Amino acid sequence: MPRVLLVEDDLSVREGVELGLRRRGHQVLAAATGEAGLDALPGFRPDLLLLDLMLPAMSGVQVCCRVRESSQLPIIMLTARGDDVDIVVGLEAGADDYIVKPARTQVIEARIRAVLRRFEGPTEAAPAVEQHGELGIDRAGYTVLKSGAPVALAPSELKLLLCLSAVPGQVFSRQRLLEEVWEHSYYSDVRLVDACVRRLRAKIEDPSDVPRYVQTLRGLGYRFGPL
Repeated sequence: MPRVLLVEDDLSVREGVELGLRRRGHQVLAAATGEAGLDALPGFRPDLLLLDLMLPAMSGVQVCCRVRESSQLPIIMLTARGDDVDIVVGLEAGADDYIVKPARTQVIEARIRAVLRRFEGPTEAAPAVEQHGELGIDRAGYTVLKSGAPVALAPSELKLLLCLSAVPGQVFSRQRLLEEVWEHSYYSDVRLVDACVRRLRAKIEDPSDVPRYVQTLRGLGYRFGPL
């Protein structure tokens, strides 16, 4: 079962989430502050970070930025209702998904599994490396190269790129991307998609007013290419 590092300052929430996940077989290490969570990362080596957005001293956004400096560890933010601005900032900082508190253990576990599935390789055979201009996509190895150099992508960024590039030129609506990348068939927050697109572009596109790879079709959605 996945190892989860939980960083949550509210004792009742922390104990409730920790107990619920442990009962379902997860190994869970809980921390009350961002500093304690960062300190625990090297030794615990979690499969996923479950991170409260509103933490004392060091905020969840700051923790997310620190983690993203050196790791593509899957991150799910826990947030209270009404934190819309902070949610967007957290997504821009590199979080893969977010959950609004309070949430049932079943919901949290489902989101954990959905994020971790983005690391799973494709089920069908694919060419070793697909070359799209300067961008190389290795679907079997789940790696991306730009001008021959590896590009570090978070799980949602990688899954989004794989989804779009599988059918170059095809337009994907934001809702369809939510369903295919985030597995939120019941969920309609397109901020997840737009924030992920911006992060992905920052890593694979050259500075330009006109994106070369991930293109926007106003009112319709996004497409990969044509190059």
